[in-house]
Amino acid sequence: MQSLAGADTAPVDADAAKPSSGSIQEAEAFLAAHPEIHFIDLLIADMNGIVRGKRIDRSALLKAYEKGIALPASIFALNIQGTTVEETGLGLEIGDADRICLPIPDTLNIEPWQKRPTGQLLMTMYELDRKTPFFADPRYVLQRIVERFSELGLKPVSAFELEFYLIDQENLTGRPQPPRSPMSGKRPNSVQVYSMDDLDEYAEFLEDVIEAAHEQDIPADAIVAESAPGQFEVNLHHVDDPVKACDYNVLLKRVIKNVAYDHEMDTTFMAKPYYDQAGNGMHVHISLVDADGHNVFASKPDGSLGDMLRWAIGGLLETLPQYMAFLCPNVNSYRRFSPSFFVPCAPTWGIDNRTVAVRVPGGDADAMRIEHRLAGADANPYLLMAALLSAIHYGISNKIEPPPQTEGNAYDQHEASLPTNLRDALRELETSEVMKEYIGEEYLDVFVLCKESELEEFEKTISDLEYMWYLHTV
Repeated sequence: MQSLAGADTAPVDADAAKPSSGSIQEAEAFLAAHPEIHFIDLLIADMNGIVRGKRIDRSALLKAYEKGIALPASIFALNIQGTTVEETGLGLEIGDADRICLPIPDTLNIEPWQKRPTGQLLMTMYELDRKTPFFADPRYVLQRIVERFSELGLKPVSAFELEFYLIDQENLTGRPQPPRSPMSGKRPNSVQVYSMDDLDEYAEFLEDVIEAAHEQDIPADAIVAESAPGQFEVNLHHVDDPVKACDYNVLLKRVIKNVAYDHEMDTTFMAKPYYDQAGNGMHVHISLVDADGHNVFASKPDGSLGDMLRWAIGGLLETLPQYMAFLCPNVNSYRRFSPSFFVPCAPTWGIDNRTVAVRVPGGDADAMRIEHRLAGADANPYLLMAALLSAIHYGISNKIEPPPQTEGNAYDQHEASLPTNLRDALRELETSEVMKEYIGEEYLDVFVLCKESELEEFEKTISDLEYMWYLHTV
């Protein structure tokens, strides 16, 4: 968060379109219901999924609804360190000019972890006319893909499973370590997946996460202990608006981080924080319903997969290398890929098979869905969802048949063939005609330039291991 908003929240052109009266009524009702609220955090997720924004006094909330707030367009050209990548043309080249951010309806809520009563509101960026969405806002990138499904008379239904590590706030070696258990005072060292004992060790923290999520109307419905010390997974219930599903994802990460602080712990969604333990993944569940609410992925009466589901899988697998950079957007992302840690390394699919990239979970025919298992928890959920829905739409539109399904251990049957590093993934993305068509070449340019800048900076750094290996030996 930046400092309290000042003159840079000045109103824009008075002739610009105003939000509906319902939006103003939403703000008025919130202020009336919460007289204790002093400040409101205005939030927007950047290209890396990092939440940025401003904190305003409650007296400025109605103005934010009526006029919007100004933020520089360069907020969507920031690298992971928060530095503007000037090659994108969104920084000094345009005078680091502002655009206007407007409230997203039904996202005004309280922040239950704050000691001083504070509210929060998600925003999205527009051009100065307040009518034209800003092309580089990842939320808008996703909205455009969702609109293409409405043209087919279909609506995506989706949900996320989000993994994270609890870590100690103080790491003397500069590397993460699990926090001491509030119950036993010991650091966890078990690798018991679904362990109830691990849940009990951190019960108060986990309960507070679910309670805080529910206070913010975030549909978090389950927490499980994962297969590494201090690692957990939170499941979000499915919703029939993929943009809203991503909003919930962004807000849930913020809940987890802040509730952990209250418990004198820290968290990380870094893809691979420990070299010898499982990484943090982000699985995505997707189905499609028609205008009558019927799941078009439902099985045929004979139990075989329906056409829509097969074509969707076909599109996801055929284009998987092309959108890999959206699933794994950081240098560290690719350290997750190892058969021993259940991260698929090839474009594979199967029914109720957790060793493949695209899993079709078992269950009732009407509950048929796709579970995409490749993305890291460090991915921007809007861009991740946009990539997956683009591939599904492409597969359905072109009736792409998938390869034969994999039965048994996919790691033993398929050689690794997906990009194994960020540079190769970016090359695949920037030359992908499918992603250019769906995501847009203008946005792809911004994304690739930002990530190439990070990669260049990373490769300039001399690691401790290089000194250990080479300083006195060559």
